[in-house]
Parts: sequence; C-alpha cells; structure tokens
Amino acid sequence: MTALHAFDIEQAMNQLGFLRLGAFRIFVLAITTLLISATSSVFGSPCDALKAKPDVWVGGQVNALVLAAHAWYERDSAERAYGVVIDRIASTVRKCALADDKNFRDRYPQFLDLVTTLALARRPDHELGFTVTDETYFAETRQYVEIPAFLLTPAFLRAVSRYETLPQAKAMLRQLNATRSSADQLIFFSYESRHLGTPDNPDSFRRLLIVVPGNADQRTPEKWVQFGITDPGARAHVRNISVVSAVPGPDSTTNVYFKDYFRTYGRTGAITIKGRWELGEGDDNCASCHKSGILPIFPVAGSVIRDELPLVEKVNERFLNYARPRFDKYLDTTKLGPGLGSNVLQISSNQSVQCSECHHPNKLGSLNWPMDRTIISSYIKGGQMPYGFRLTSIERARLYRRLVQDYFAIDEAKPGILKSWLLGKSRTPESP
Repeated sequence: MTALHAFDIEQAMNQLGFLRLGAFRIFVLAITTLLISATSSVFGSPCDALKAKPDVWVGGQVNALVLAAHAWYERDSAERAYGVVIDRIASTVRKCALADDKNFRDRYPQFLDLVTTLALARRPDHELGFTVTDETYFAETRQYVEIPAFLLTPAFLRAVSRYETLPQAKAMLRQLNATRSSADQLIFFSYESRHLGTPDNPDSFRRLLIVVPGNADQRTPEKWVQFGITDPGARAHVRNISVVSAVPGPDSTTNVYFKDYFRTYGRTGAITIKGRWELGEGDDNCASCHKSGILPIFPVAGSVIRDELPLVEKVNERFLNYARPRFDKYLDTTKLGPGLGSNVLQISSNQSVQCSECHHPNKLGSLNWPMDRTIISSYIKGGQMPYGFRLTSIERARLYRRLVQDYFAIDEAKPGILKSWLLGKSRTPESP
C-alpha cells in the first residue's frame, strides 16, 4: 500500500460503513498515520506523493465519479452519495492545489475541468450550475428573462390560472395578435407534457406555451413562456411560470437564458408573481435538462386540440433555428465532455445510430453529464430520438440501455465515453 491509498483510506472506509466500530477506526487511523509518515520521508507529504504518481489516484477517482454519476442518473436516492464523492475529490484537488500544478493540469485537463464544474454546482449559491452565483446570474440576465407585461394583466392571470378558464386566456391572446404585425404574432397552444412536471408540483403536466417573437437584428430575445395549468377539476393551483429565452450570439451561436417564477394566490383573488429563487424556493441546474438550450415540444398524444396541432410543428421548426446553443459566459459546456451516443452503436444488421451526429456543440448540444434520466428516457423510448428511426418499443428500450451503458461504463479494457474522456483517452473533438 502507498500513501496515495492512505490519502483516501478513511473516507473510503466511511463510505463502506466500516468505521462504525471505534476500535477499527483507531486501527485504520494508526495505519494511515504510519503510511503517511513513511512516505513523507520520500515525497514530503501525501500531496507530493499524489503529484509524483497521479495515475493511480486519478484512475480511482474517475471510477468513483462515474459510478456515482451513473447511480444518481438511475436513482434519485443516490444523489447524496454522489455529492459525497464530488466533494471528496474536489477537496483533494483544492488541498493539493492540483489545478495549479502544471504537470497535473497538462496530464488531466478534462478531469480538472469536470470536477471543478461539478463541485461549483454543489455550492448552495450555485443551484443553477453556472460559474457565477444564482443572485449574480439573475441580476445580469434580467433583461432577457422578464415576463412580457401583456402577460401579467390581472384578467389574463386569472384566466390562465385554471384549466376551465383556459379558453378565455387564449381568446385574450388572439385579441393581442389582432394588434400585432405578422412578424410579431404570438404562437400559443396548450398541451400535456410527456415527462416533466412543474417545479412546484411534479405531478402537474399541463402547460400553456406562448412563444413571443424576438428580433435578431436588435438582439431582442425570443421568449418561450410556459404557464403551468391545473388538471380539470383540481382545486389546488399550479404556481410555476417558466421563461426560456434565445438571443443570437457571436459566430452564429444562440445564447439561452432561464428563469422560473411562482404565482401567489391571495385570499382576495389577487395573483402576484415573483421569481422562484427570490422567494427562497430554490432552483434547478438548468443545463442538466436543457442540453439544447430551448427544448422541442413533444406533447402527449391527444392533448393538443386539432386547430392547434400545426402550431406545435411551427414552434419546433423555430427550435431548429436556435443553432449552436450556448449559455453565454455562465457555463462552458465543453468542460462537461462528449455526450451520450458519441460512439456509433449498431442496432440491427442494417442500422446504426450515433446521437452526436446531431447532439454536438455546433448543432444541438451534447447529451453529457449532468443529464436528466426522465427526459433522455422519454425521448428515446417515446420515439423522438433518434430522429427518423422506426424502431419497436423493445428495440428502443434496448437502445436506451446500450447508450447509457456505453456512456457510463468503467471497464478497464473497454471504458465508456465519460471515463475515456476524463482519462484523456479520447481527445478527438466530436464531429462538427
């Protein structure tokens, strides 16, 4: 055993539950102390030993990170254990100043980039997962994510608060369109989401989507505003309103910005709106779901009325115009690595699939970690991805399992996409 093993021995034992016994804990600490002392005479400290021979330590931490990420992807209950792993690795990186060590940085740049990015998102003031605090993000992006004033009138807010009065809300939107130019027409329809509830109610799937056109020449954001809608006959209100905005960026990219709002329903009938984060209701990591920035809409079959079906296709055509999604200066997604489906998978004798043909940084964004199981599973098993493939439900379920395994595998002989990238074994960029 070396000091590299001693460096993490107690934490590893803690995770396995071995340190519940006081005597064993003392024994482990004694052995750890002896190992560190013996190695210190050669390397000076555990950090010196790690830097002198980083491969063993990095290999172990990469396996731990990928295993923990895979576990959390599959089971929400594994989130806490995942956090422990990220915090432990980030602590060692910080204590040993590995990011400042040129040799280590040159050898494992991807590992440092991902760990640093994931560790930042663990901080309570970085719930959005961005490089700045949540407070700073909302202050700096306010102009892009404000709800348009014409959607905040008391009459409209009352009408859009319930399923039963939704036709009244749509009538008001049609009246607004009568006064707007042809290029500035609101596109709106109601639907039921296949997979996503609202932040305030995970069992609420009904939405009213309103796309408010922007102006690329004036850098005016195009806003996708979604109101959560109650189920028919439900008494409890749905509070959430989400705004996702697209703004043309440099080099034909599209910068995307996010904000959730909550409605508060007063006893007098008044409805007030304030940011979810400002209300102290927390927030979510935006990039874990919004890999493409704005997401296409795939409603539950039969949930969109016939007259509005062409509008679903219309907004999805607009989605395709938001090329090369970016998160402005707030997140560099290349630090999250290549995505699910970066390798070609043979799915039949005459069919193969490679998700990264579309999902790469210069098209629809990579499907990389952190990512949302519900969305990925729904798109693949529900038939939306891979686009243009006619597969049976059994074939789609099999493809989904293979894609996930191919991404998270830690086999030494055939490592998966994430592990290979973290170890620098696949430095070739994804095809543009």
